[in-house]
Parts: sequence; structure tokens; C-alpha cells
Amino acid sequence: MNDTPGWASPGSAPSDGREPGASAPADRPVPAGPVEPPADQPGTDPQGSGSQWSKEQPPPGQWSAPTGAPAPGQAPPPPPPGPGWGGQPPGGGYGGYGGPGRPGGYGGPGGYGPPGGYGAWGGGWGGPPPAAKPGVIPLRPLGVGEILDGAVSTMRTYWRTVLGISLTVAVITEVAVILLQGLVLNDTETTDALNDPSASLTEISRAAGEVALSSGAVLLITLVGTIIATALLTTVTSRAVLGKSVTIGEAWRDARPQVLKLFGLILLTGLIAVGVLLVGALPGIVVAIAGGPGGAIAALLILGILAGAVVTVWLMVRFSLASPALMLEKQGITKSLSRSTKLVRGSWWRVFGIQFLASIIANIVSSLAVIPFTLIGAYAGGHGLTGFLENTNDNYGWTFLVISGIGSVIGSMLTFPINAGVTVLLYIDQRIRREALDLELARAAGVENYGAGTPGTVPGS
Repeated sequence: MNDTPGWASPGSAPSDGREPGASAPADRPVPAGPVEPPADQPGTDPQGSGSQWSKEQPPPGQWSAPTGAPAPGQAPPPPPPGPGWGGQPPGGGYGGYGGPGRPGGYGGPGGYGPPGGYGAWGGGWGGPPPAAKPGVIPLRPLGVGEILDGAVSTMRTYWRTVLGISLTVAVITEVAVILLQGLVLNDTETTDALNDPSASLTEISRAAGEVALSSGAVLLITLVGTIIATALLTTVTSRAVLGKSVTIGEAWRDARPQVLKLFGLILLTGLIAVGVLLVGALPGIVVAIAGGPGGAIAALLILGILAGAVVTVWLMVRFSLASPALMLEKQGITKSLSRSTKLVRGSWWRVFGIQFLASIIANIVSSLAVIPFTLIGAYAGGHGLTGFLENTNDNYGWTFLVISGIGSVIGSMLTFPINAGVTVLLYIDQRIRREALDLELARAAGVENYGAGTPGTVPGS
């Protein structure tokens, strides 16, 4: 049996296939002349009456050496293997984890520890050493909990920068929304027209158009704030992975060249989503224009919109990593969409599940801040909780807008870092799994001799 680097069964025979002290094979020449064998030598007949052994013998070199005392000049047998997976394998460990660009196995050159296998870990099987962690995540493929914990750790470790960005963007955005709602959109005539059963079709159409315009204006302001916060927090999170802090000014200087492209990316993905939904509803619209039956129109619209929604969700998940690709790789809009599609391919359900879980957590955190302030604002505005819950009053006044706006600021200040952090860390995790990005991150973080102790994918990831 020949020793093979990286694998050897415990207690195997030497390379030449014979145990120390074993007799020579039958086909090997024997020195001439009488040779007196030892008295306890098996396989000889002291009476000279010939061999008493069967002619069919097992191949030589397959039997273990006697367990008694070693013969003079013979090396003692190795001690019995200790706890774990037997003894120490010769010449390197269990070569396994590598991945693109990773050298060696667990005990071979460039692997986990010096030659000698897992004995370098303290004897016995103790598992690979922990991965290098210069920042908020270990430099290896991440589990779901580690991605969520990394986003929270970024907010906790660099809270001055993270909360400073989130608070500034949330305050500016909410002030703009409050002013728009209080000075422009707080129109009682529009509300009365929508609540009046006797209103004409022209009045209802005009009121619905004004509501749509006002909702679009609020959505646009919120979207602008979200994009700016995402751009800045992407830079902060990417530096946090390396264990490096960044100021708000540095984050803005780094993100500013890509902000307009990020606006274009969000606009393009929004148009794609709307276009897919319109295509799904198109059969129902065509039948309605043609004057078809109402039941058929309703069925086609419902089925078409549901099918369009499924396709939209599928596309949005495939494009969900385009934002960090655009910001961190300095890519263009279409190239970022292509990069996201490549990174998500084969991991759609995992990416969807992590982002869905993160959105649930962010919405719960936001609700805990928004709902109490909204109820307090409704009560302090003089309309009472009953009027608010029954939605009979749409003009709440400045008191309600200001108090509820405080709750919205607090909610946004907490949810911005969670959403942006999870997206960036998920992008980094996918690149580690597919492109060995951890090697580049280790070099950027100044980790020495990285690649000799990088464990594999964590269970349950």
C-alpha cells in the first residue's frame, strides 16, 4: 500500500507492503547453507518433518505485526490511535475545501495547518479553525443568521455614521412629505367629492386624479430619500466588512458618481414591473374594449394580473442585487442588471427567502415606531381614536402630521440600515460563493496568509 498525500487509513502498512519483522515472500531467494530459525519463529518445523502449513496462504504483507515486545533493533510499534478519527494521517490532512482560487486542502500545502493533517488542530477531529473576521462578517460563505447579524452589527458598531445618514435622510424626506401634505394635498374638496355618493363622474374623476397625483408626489419624495440612503449605506456596509470606518462625507464622495445611475436603475426596474403587469392585464383590457361580458373581463383581469405579479416578483428578485453591483463595482445600469442575474442564478429561492425575511423584520421594526405615534397624533389632533380607526376624517391638521411624522422618521432611521445592509451582505455572500471574493476582501483588509484556514460553507446556509 502506497501512502497518498491527503489520505491514509489509520494503522496502514508501510509503503513496501511488509510489516517490520515479517518473513520474506516465498519467491525471494534464501541464503545457502543451514539456517537455524528462532525457536518461536512461526512457519518452521523444528523436527525437520516438513511444512505443516497449507499451501494456500494470504498475500504477504497483509498481517499486522505481533503486539508483544519488539525484536532487538526493531522500532516499537506505533501507539494505538487516540480519540477521534484514528491517528494522525501522514503527509497532510483531508484535502477538501477549496473553491475557486483557494489552494490546497485541510492539511496539504496551503491548506488548513502545516503538513501533518488535523493533528495541527490539537489532535483528533476538532473541525476547521474559524474564518478570518476583520469586520462585521467572517470571510466565508454566510448563513442566513450571519447576514442579518452583519446588518445589525454594522448599525451597532458604526452607529454614528449609520444613524447619522439614516436620520438626516429620514428627517429631510419626512419634512418634505409633511409640507406637501399640509400645504398642497390637504384639500377638503377632493375628500368631499370622493365621499359624496351624489357626485358626478367628472368630479369623481378629477378628485381621483388629484389623489393619484398627490400619492405619486409623496412616493417620489420617499423614493428619492430611500435611494440616497441606500447609496450611502452601501458604501458604509462595504467598508464595515473590512473593519474600516467611514464618515458621512467620505461615504457621499464615494457614492456621488453613481447616485444618478442608481436613480436610473430604480426607474428602469419600476418600469419593467409596471410593463409586466400591463401585459398580464392586456387580455382583459382588450375584451373590455371589445364589449365582452363582464364575467369574462373580470376573470381575465384577475388571472392576468396574478400571472403578471408572479413574473414581476421573479424578475425583481433576479435584479435585487443590481444596486450593490452598481455602487460597488461602478457598473452601468444594464451591466448591473446582468451582474445581478448572474449572481442570483441557481440561488433564486435563497435570495428571495433572505430578502423576504429581512423585509418582514424591517416592517415589524417600523410598525413598532410608526403605529404608536400615529395613534397619538390622531388623538392629539382632536379627532379621537374612533375617528381615525373609522377613517371618517382625512384632514387631520398639522398636529397629526407632525406627530405621525416623528414616528415615520424613527421607523425609517431603523429600517434603512437593515434593508441596505442585508442587500449588500447578500451580494457579498453570493460573490464569495461564486467568485471567491473573500480572497480579495482579505487582501484589502490586510489579513496575512489568508487561504490557509478558510473553512467551507456553514451548515444550514
